[in-house]
Amino acid sequence: MMKKNMKKSVATMMVLGMTLTGATGVFAGTQLEKISAYLNHGISFNVDGAAYSPTDGNGNKLAPITYNNSTYLPVRALADALHVPVSYDAKKGQVMIGQATSNPSSLTNVTYSAAQKEAIQKAFAQFDGFETAYAPQQMIAGDTFKSVGAGGDGVSFIFNHMKVAVSPRDYSDGYTSKDVKLSNGVIAKWYTPDQTDMLTFKLDDRYVTLSSPNNQLTHTQLEQMAVSVQKVK
Repeated sequence: MMKKNMKKSVATMMVLGMTLTGATGVFAGTQLEKISAYLNHGISFNVDGAAYSPTDGNGNKLAPITYNNSTYLPVRALADALHVPVSYDAKKGQVMIGQATSNPSSLTNVTYSAAQKEAIQKAFAQFDGFETAYAPQQMIAGDTFKSVGAGGDGVSFIFNHMKVAVSPRDYSDGYTSKDVKLSNGVIAKWYTPDQTDMLTFKLDDRYVTLSSPNNQLTHTQLEQMAVSVQKVK
């Protein structure tokens, strides 16, 4: 979170000594032994002269948190408004907004081993008429592919900071969603079934859904990786 009296222009990178948890973040400081916070009315702030009101995935306006007469804004809402990445360094206990010297928003190719490719093929082979294997080919630099498995009516890829689900079903039906055009021209949509924002789009005869269960990735980062999902060769 950031204090409300932020400057109009934001530096390339801002380092905040705090812990970030969940979609809107939870403030925790070393000076606080106990947090007794309450929510105010919705707020808005200016970005390049345009008013911006942070909202959750259902379009509800987010409220700031006031503690000890200081008002704090949700970091991820600010990052999405400015279209800059946000990352969290657990060792330092710091949230970084913007592109750091280590380029935390850069993408890297996912290199699947022979055994992992075999596991991917087997996972898709469990579904009749859905045997063609698809997989994400890129991830955020520093992330790690952990596992793939079949469950329900689809196949899920688990990374440290990302989950990619491939299914013949569109799970966004019935939820309020917001359309977004990916860099390859495909129209995807954001929706929030619980506390985690989901990005879903149709790819051939199936639907691909990306999310960051630990909320370490921004919408922009997930949108970048969405276009890398393709057939496994």
